[in-house]
Amino acid sequence: MKNIPKYIIITPVRDEAFYIEKTIESVSRQTILPFLWIIVDDGSTDGTSEILDTCTAQASWIKVIHRKNRGFRANGSGVMEAFYAGYSVLKDESWDFIIKLDGDLSFSPDYFEQCFKIFEAETQLGIGGGTIFQLENEQLRMDSEGDPPFHVRGATKIYRRACWEKIYPLIKAPGWDTLDEVKANLHGWTTRTFAELKLIQHKATGGADGFWRDRFKNGRANYITGYHPVYMLAKCVKRSLRKPVLLESLALLAGFCSGYLKRIPQVQDDEVIRYLRQQQIRFLLRQPGIYG
Repeated sequence: MKNIPKYIIITPVRDEAFYIEKTIESVSRQTILPFLWIIVDDGSTDGTSEILDTCTAQASWIKVIHRKNRGFRANGSGVMEAFYAGYSVLKDESWDFIIKLDGDLSFSPDYFEQCFKIFEAETQLGIGGGTIFQLENEQLRMDSEGDPPFHVRGATKIYRRACWEKIYPLIKAPGWDTLDEVKANLHGWTTRTFAELKLIQHKATGGADGFWRDRFKNGRANYITGYHPVYMLAKCVKRSLRKPVLLESLALLAGFCSGYLKRIPQVQDDEVIRYLRQQQIRFLLRQPGIYG
C-alpha cells in the first residue's frame, strides 16, 4: 500500500463474555493497528465489563465505554445506539476508514491490511468486509450464503471516509445494515463482501433470539427498510425449501406483514426506498442491478 490508512473501530457488545477475548486478541495482533478502538459495553451482565477493563487496561489505543443496562436486548436499534455512543466520543476527524466490528469474531493478523489493499485497488468501493464463517463440527460453514452481492454483513463493516460522509447517519432500526449499502450504491459507490477474507463468528447469527424470533426480526427489518412486497413474497418462496421446511419463510413473512398490521413507521427516505424497490424489481425481471 502507498499509505498506511488511519482507521477507527467501534464495537458494540452486550453479554459477550465467552467471545470478546478472541476479538481483542485478533485486533491486537493486526499488522496495521487501529488508531483508536472504541468498545461500547451496552449494559452487559455476564462479566463482559470486567473482561474488557482487564484486557484493555494497558492499551492506550483502546477506549471502553460502559452504558447502563436497559434491561433487555434491543435488536437493531440497540446496536446502533451503542455504536453512536462510541461515535460521539470521537475527537480526531482525520481518519480514513471507520469500522463497525462485532465482539464475537476472530480473524487473521493481516485481515485489515488485506481489506485496505482491496479498497486501495477499487477506488469506488465505499463499504466492504470479509466473509463470515461459523465452526460446525470443526468445519467452517459460510454464514452469509444467499446474501445479495452488494451486501456486507453488519458484523464487519468497513466504511471509506468519503462514502461515510454521503450515507451518514445510519438508521437506528433493524435493517440499518442493508439500507446503508443501498444508499451508498444510490450515490455511486460500490459495496461488496470479500470472499477471500474469512472471519470466524463464534456465536451463531441471531443466536440470542432463537430461530423463529431471528427470522421474524429479519422480516420486520425488511418491512422497515421498505422492501417491495412482490420481492418479499418471492424471497419467502425461495427460502421455503430451506430446513426446517417452510419455517424460515413463514417467520420472514410474519415479520414483514406485522409491520403493516401494527403500522410501524418505515424509513423516512423516499429516494432510497424508491431506488431499493426499483433494484428489486429489476432483479425479478432479470435485469442488471445491485442484486446481480
